[in-house]
Amino acid sequence: MTDPMRAVQEFILGRNPKLDQLSSDLDLIDSRAINSLAFVEFIFLLEELTGEAIDPEDLDLDDFRTLDALEARFFKKEAA
Repeated sequence: MTDPMRAVQEFILGRNPKLDQLSSDLDLIDSRAINSLAFVEFIFLLEELTGEAIDPEDLDLDDFRTLDALEARFFKKEAA
């Protein structure tokens, strides 16, 4: 697991004391591991970790559903 993904996992676990670990395919939205109250703060964390602004108009909830989806969308950018 990369450092940015470790920070993402720590953020989620820190706000969900009932969870002791996260599987890479857990639906973070349906399980409420990321809820609407923490979502904006979570976006700020992703911006900080990626060094890029995230346009709310360009958000797709599927990019936030699992740790795998987050990693693919925000941390494994392919060279164009």
